[in-house]
Amino acid sequence: MSYRPKLVRITTVPISMRLLITGQPAYMKDAGFDVTLVSSEGNDWNGIPDLSQYSLHKIEMARQINIKKDIKALVGLIRLFRKIRPDIVHSHTPKAGLLAMLAAKITGVPVRIHTLAGLPLITATGVKRKILFQAEKLTFKSANETWPNSKQLLNFVLTNKMLPQHKVRMILNGSSNGIDLSKFTVQAINSERQKALRKDYTIVDSDFCFLAVGRMVNDKGIAELVQAFLQVYATHSGVRLFLLGPFEEADGLPQSLIDIIKTHQAITHINWSDEVEYFMSICLCFVHASHREGFPGVVLQAGAMGIPIICSDIPGNIDIVENESEGHVYPVKDEQALLVQMTTVLDNYALALQKAQLLQEKIIQNYDRKIVHKAIKDMYVQLLNEKQVAHSLRTD
Repeated sequence: MSYRPKLVRITTVPISMRLLITGQPAYMKDAGFDVTLVSSEGNDWNGIPDLSQYSLHKIEMARQINIKKDIKALVGLIRLFRKIRPDIVHSHTPKAGLLAMLAAKITGVPVRIHTLAGLPLITATGVKRKILFQAEKLTFKSANETWPNSKQLLNFVLTNKMLPQHKVRMILNGSSNGIDLSKFTVQAINSERQKALRKDYTIVDSDFCFLAVGRMVNDKGIAELVQAFLQVYATHSGVRLFLLGPFEEADGLPQSLIDIIKTHQAITHINWSDEVEYFMSICLCFVHASHREGFPGVVLQAGAMGIPIICSDIPGNIDIVENESEGHVYPVKDEQALLVQMTTVLDNYALALQKAQLLQEKIIQNYDRKIVHKAIKDMYVQLLNEKQVAHSLRTD
């Protein structure tokens, strides 16, 4: 008699379920798992394909520290795990990781995995940094395994003695999910749709468009990017900046900066789009000025599209753009250094394209989503075997 192991995937908010592990629930269900998805309430549930094929549980989790809400969520997860008795609980995002790993350990879940895709403590200071450091250590202690999604994160947690080496591993070359190479490729771009977007945003052939994708918050380096762009705009005609991502209250941008973004004639803000690949196809340079990352999927996506990349020298970014032959890297938070790189790309675009081609070849070879999904599934099976959980799955 076959047994479908019970797998719980959990994120703090549903947008992370929709964007960070796209396609994984479906892959694992097809591979033979009984899949349960857990996250907070939110409209982003509706963006997950074929949602009816999974068991869903909505438990409110606060992204920021909130003792009352955190305790309530922990109790809710303990009750849920006691009810459904999962074989694997796999968490993603910091708060979901802490609560899920604690609840899974308390209820005796045999396989407990947390994917580490960024550390908020890296940009925190003072008491908050100490609290976040201890919270991450508690997450790692409660998990059987922690999977950093980049080499730099792996080195950070080991160097800072946040967990022992036998409890940490990186899947393949990094990345939590790989990328969909059938979508993020120039060959998949519909020329008529591309023309329509250019018309919608009045982009002409002489325009040079920079693009940034992500939440409009301080941690994403939006302030440095906008200020650097304004200096570029003062000396180069025809430059434009597209900012694709929502404004958020937590870590929100100063109102003066928001006003510039909303009113400047050469800056276009788009709250969100499911056609990121099309914006990458009509813009000529991708800028990722973030202050902290795990292993940024948008940088992989832009690289796969063959668009030149400028990025800050933080863990995650430099796991992808590893050297100057693959892109343009500058010291994080250094507005003037970012300005230099933007000007360099503008003034020598042929060289920037050569670098982009080298990065594109590496990404296509190493980060195909299908390969990443299979590697995660095979690791699930290995861990189930190690914990002597009976099942009918195999690695292949």
